Amino acid sequence: MERIKSLFTIKTKFEAFLVIYALALGATERGVVYMQTYPGTGGQLLALACSGAVFMAGGKILDALEYQRSY
Repeated sequence: MERIKSLFTIKTKFEAFLVIYALALGATERGVVYMQTYPGTGGQLLALACSGAVFMAGGKILDALEYQRSY
């Protein structure tokens, strides 16, 4: 079980940036769908919310990695 658990643990900044990159790709794709589905300001605001969520999640991932290293 420990070997499987270690596969899903982010240990380095490089791994963290790969996860953040994957989140960003998904968020931009979702943002494009929102802008096509809801043309105008509504779709743009939803797309902006998608990219904002990536910034917040990325910051939390990097903060958690630094916190994990200190203990």
